[in-house]
Amino acid sequence: IRTSTRPIFEDGELVGVTGIMLDISERKMAEEERRALQLQVQQAQKLESLGVLAGGIAHDFNNLLTGMLGYTGLARLALEKDSPVLRHVLEIEKVAHRAADLTQQMLAYSGKGKFVVRPLNLSGAIDELTHLLRASISKKAFLRYEFDEDLPSILADATQIQQIAMNLITNASDALADEGGTITVRTGTVRVDADYLADAYVDDALPEGEYVYMEVVDTGCGMDEETLSRIFDPFFTTKFTGRGLGLAAVLGIVRGHDGTVKISSSPGEGTVIRVIFPPIKELAREETKPTAKPSAVAEPLRGEGTVLVVDDEPVVRELARAILSSAGFSVMTADDGLEGLDVFRKNSDNIVAVLLDLTMPNLDGEETFRELREVRADVPVILSSGYNEQEVVSRFDGQGLAGFIQKPYQMESLLDKLREVLKG
Repeated sequence: IRTSTRPIFEDGELVGVTGIMLDISERKMAEEERRALQLQVQQAQKLESLGVLAGGIAHDFNNLLTGMLGYTGLARLALEKDSPVLRHVLEIEKVAHRAADLTQQMLAYSGKGKFVVRPLNLSGAIDELTHLLRASISKKAFLRYEFDEDLPSILADATQIQQIAMNLITNASDALADEGGTITVRTGTVRVDADYLADAYVDDALPEGEYVYMEVVDTGCGMDEETLSRIFDPFFTTKFTGRGLGLAAVLGIVRGHDGTVKISSSPGEGTVIRVIFPPIKELAREETKPTAKPSAVAEPLRGEGTVLVVDDEPVVRELARAILSSAGFSVMTADDGLEGLDVFRKNSDNIVAVLLDLTMPNLDGEETFRELREVRADVPVILSSGYNEQEVVSRFDGQGLAGFIQKPYQMESLLDKLREVLKG
């Protein structure tokens, strides 16, 4: 209620007060709704900006890591098995792989991290982690599972869904500290409406209806409002040794799978984190992993002809030249799409394949690919990028792209991909 009052005077003396009271409940409610909407828009803009930043950094780091992994692979092959230097080269390779894993988490945060998407049973995917989870959490934590065995399948990448479970459960274990407690992992279905989605961390106009969820509940220390407001920011962490990418990656994976996250927590009261995914309409229980088929050990590739490498990163160009030359190919290079087209037009009859970077100045990989096909439609083109295959290749559907290789790649990966393309 808003009140407005004024004194009443007679002959200079105060004789009373008059006033008006106005019910402004509806206006206050409208202001609260507007304020909540503004916060939601600001959160969405922050997520988008940080996602673009994380994706860009990951892409650039993948270029550098391609050089590290590629050159260590070449050095490894050149060394004798009893060389004292070999151990150091293998350690460098191991560290580079760990750095590549970090860039994958950054790509996941940016929403560009889905790889192999297929129907997946959420309970089955988490159940596969049982033994690994028990080894990863505090010995004082009691881990309890409550799985719905008749879940609708979701369309998801199994590895990344398992990464969500690992990150949420290890964070719950950290929240228990040395005092111990219970972590409950639950799956099920929930029917959501607009009110339910209003305070979710990701609300990209998700439709109302039935969703599949995974919930991690802990009896730990809980979080205050300030921590809750920053929990998914990249590089924000409350751990002394943490990197602050685990929960950021969780949010990115959820966004990439058209889902959302809801959190309930307060200091001393524990935390509930629920991750929600849209189901596939038909009910189906799917295996969480395809049966692996044994593959024969391939003979070392001995190439003939010329491969054109088009990449704006000098380290990647020279690495590709070294790898391909070691396999017997002649190599031509270009540092952008325009130069690549010029080289290709002059030498198209001798070029057996093109290794083409996606992100380049002047003329990007997509435009360069179309121009290459105009010059010679049958040339095999392998696209390379720091972004993942699904994100990239969908833009080339039906255009005759021969293959894709994600950076950072190793020598063996590049030669295997080239072997596959040339055989095809």
